[in-house]
Amino acid sequence: MSKEAIMQVRMDSTLKSDAEELFKRMGTSFAEAIRIFAKQSVEFGTMPFPIRAKTNNKRGLGIAKGKLSLPDDFDDYDSEIENMFYRG
Repeated sequence: MSKEAIMQVRMDSTLKSDAEELFKRMGTSFAEAIRIFAKQSVEFGTMPFPIRAKTNNKRGLGIAKGKLSLPDDFDDYDSEIENMFYRG
């Protein structure tokens, strides 16, 4: 029998509440959703979904604090980029 580990995560209380409501409507818990996320990540060796930044007009990379901009047609390359990183 494997040992269980406890993980603590800090997040905005509104985000936590919204996520709990969402997963409850989906018939699961926030904790189970996190376990599903971890299992899928390990199984496929990548994030189990595309990571996208919600921005207003000008698109920028968060890690570069807006110093690097992306072209307006960047989303046209989503499938190419996904193929580079997804090992499914």
